[in-house]
Amino acid sequence: MNIKGKLIIIGGAVDKGSFTETDLDKNVANNLNFFETGILKRILLEAKHKEQSRIEVITTASKIPKEIGPEYVKAFNYLGALNVDVMNIDKREMASQPDIIERLRAADVVIFTGGDQLRLTSILGGTAFHDILLDKYHNEDFIYAGTSAGAAAASNNMIYQGSSSEALLKGEVKITSGLGLIDGVVIDTHFVQRGRIGRLFQAVVGNPRTLGIGLGEDTGLLIKHNTEMEAIGSGLVILVDGREIKDTNLTQIELGQPISINHLVTHVMSIYDTFDLKTFKMTIKSSQYAENLTFTKEDIASERTVR
Repeated sequence: MNIKGKLIIIGGAVDKGSFTETDLDKNVANNLNFFETGILKRILLEAKHKEQSRIEVITTASKIPKEIGPEYVKAFNYLGALNVDVMNIDKREMASQPDIIERLRAADVVIFTGGDQLRLTSILGGTAFHDILLDKYHNEDFIYAGTSAGAAAASNNMIYQGSSSEALLKGEVKITSGLGLIDGVVIDTHFVQRGRIGRLFQAVVGNPRTLGIGLGEDTGLLIKHNTEMEAIGSGLVILVDGREIKDTNLTQIELGQPISINHLVTHVMSIYDTFDLKTFKMTIKSSQYAENLTFTKEDIASERTVR
């Protein structure tokens, strides 16, 4: 199937330029790097009509939608996108209201905020909103962006619970169905900061065909055609590939017992690195083994100093 939409999944804590600060304008210089190269800017660059795109911020997952929604509106406005609004769908019946459906049909970009991914799927799953969202993603030049809960819910399999410290005890990680935009992966967020790699290990050992994706904060993946993944943002993406697992005790132990895994493959991606979901091949953008390396003035100066 040729997927026309784009998926942008973000690990949480997106640096929106510290809009909670009252002296934003005085500190703009500190935020310029984000505005120029950060994730929200990349969303606009990938959007159908760039800054003129119709953007809807979906705050369903959040318990503080009135606070978080305007944060995103301000951030996008600062980047030049003025056609931005907030949809707070907090009841299932709202997901079928004509005005909500009309706004979704008109949207070029939807961005799902953080919060509770189970709240997100339990409210939107199986509704008219959900059906149209999938149709637009499959058949239009459309972007689904999700941060934290919005990212975790994007895949067919969704982690919704699990202790980081006890993640490799059998049964500690809970998985249910997500929104189903992409299959064959399971996504975890706030990955590096909250030490959640064990959660992905358990998710993958239970079905080694599934690729585990761990997103650090202010870090994400741009996925095109549901196959081409590019790392964006300031941190790390961890991939857990279970296809070459040689052995495990998973089916021999009781609930709550430690899981053993032999030969689990991991990859670490940073900005501009790519990964192909068809071939499972990773390409490091700034590989030290590249044939045509580019050198900065600092590199040359450093070489001369050593010599």
